[in-house]
Amino acid sequence: MRTLTGGEALVRALAAHGVSTAFGIPGTHNLEIYRHLAAYGITHVAPRHEQGAGYAADAYARVTGDPGVAITTTGPALLNIAAAVGQAHSDSVPLLVVSPGMPLRHPRQSTGLLHEMRSQTEALRNVAAFSHRVSSVEEIGAAVARAFSLFRTQRPRPVHIEVPLDLLEATEPAGPVRRAPLLATRAADGPSLDAAAALLAGAVRPGLVLGGGARGAADQCRVLAEQLGAPVATTANGKGIVDERHALSLGVSLHSTSVQKWLADCDVVLAVGTELAESDLWSAPPALGGRLIRVDVDPAQMYAGVPADVALVGDAKATMQALEERLAKVPGPASTDAAERTTAAVRGARDDETRARDARWVPYLEAIRSVLAADAVVTSDSAQCCYYGALPHLTVGPEGRYLHPTGFGTLGYALPAAIGAKTACPDRQVIAISGDGGLQFSVQELATAAHLQLPLPVVVFDNGGYGEIRDEMAARGDTPAAVDHARVDLAGLARAFGGRGASAPSPGELAALLTRALATPGPTLITVPEETA
Repeated sequence: MRTLTGGEALVRALAAHGVSTAFGIPGTHNLEIYRHLAAYGITHVAPRHEQGAGYAADAYARVTGDPGVAITTTGPALLNIAAAVGQAHSDSVPLLVVSPGMPLRHPRQSTGLLHEMRSQTEALRNVAAFSHRVSSVEEIGAAVARAFSLFRTQRPRPVHIEVPLDLLEATEPAGPVRRAPLLATRAADGPSLDAAAALLAGAVRPGLVLGGGARGAADQCRVLAEQLGAPVATTANGKGIVDERHALSLGVSLHSTSVQKWLADCDVVLAVGTELAESDLWSAPPALGGRLIRVDVDPAQMYAGVPADVALVGDAKATMQALEERLAKVPGPASTDAAERTTAAVRGARDDETRARDARWVPYLEAIRSVLAADAVVTSDSAQCCYYGALPHLTVGPEGRYLHPTGFGTLGYALPAAIGAKTACPDRQVIAISGDGGLQFSVQELATAAHLQLPLPVVVFDNGGYGEIRDEMAARGDTPAAVDHARVDLAGLARAFGGRGASAPSPGELAALLTRALATPGPTLITVPEETA
């Protein structure tokens, strides 16, 4: 049996599962992993902070559909990436974090070893799907295969694998290469499909709600919406699954009072790959007046939040195809005109709710859209300009992608996520949109983009601090505290990191700067002062 170091066994197992890119930072305890990356054809990207590595790997996974891989060292490095692991768990992203751990026979009582902490596995187990600490070099291959089995057969979640640092350097029998099995995707069971088809065929006011789990079934969702004459609303993670310029699209608007009223009035709602969670609705789930059909690979979702009347447990694409085949035998509506009129009316009511608030961002978002290609990737942050502005107002189609940190709601996601997306898709346009407060959580990643010479525009709407929290304090009648920042020359900071910086006080100037930035190697940070927006 071939003998390998634990570090080589780990890299071999990653390569056997098709990993070609990893994100991370080398440290004293993980050098044996780094030693073998190049030999196994794995390219490495080194962000300036482990949280940035996690967000970059998260975005890499979202745009490619393949698991993102991040490498940390022990202790503080692993805790640095924990926020990104929590975000990946919230948004069902296949993220694999590998790290060293304390030696196999390390005593329970602290000895003061470098980066020592009580239990890395216990810490990560509470934010990941699982944390697997191996006990031999041979077990490493099985642990990696276990992670990829989860990614391929269950709801995608982040996973942590810990290799004791003495095992990384130890040479032991590694066993054969272990590969996760490739399993056929399966549709929901026949009787449930029949029940769902019967409900939909008899629906007078059907509606579709699409989450991130529906992305692989984009064509089927559009066809079904047209066949049923059903308006379509999406979550943030489902943005663009059905082209947001489609006459039946309500876009990302589940938080709108008008859209929630429409949803409550539907006699049948088909929800695909979504939790219907508070983070999608910005409120408790509404009481539905009709029947709810849920499609999800995770059976636990069927009775979480809003219980399903008909539960379709299975792969979204296979299930939607099977549902489409059943409904094709039933005459559909003669025309979608009425559904399109309903959609337009609800969309108009939605925009009327927030027209005054959103007016500061809409012209700039239109300028961004005018410059970007249809397949561009947009990353965003937990910022007002993103969740009030870009999510409902920047149109995206199925050929493009919009990546947003939903649910867990971390700050600092947009910039490192854009680096991960551009690494994965070097031939596609990638742009990051952020607020000044969120950007400063990970602004050091401008240095990473400059080092890699990635043509990467970063549009920052600058309101001088934490605008959302400032508004919430004022709404409570409180005196805003700790939310106003001293002005930072963000454009100058970008230049200091090796990029370019500029200000865009008008939509036309933003469009011109973006056009130039998309063709210029390295990051270009463009600030939009909100007093002019």
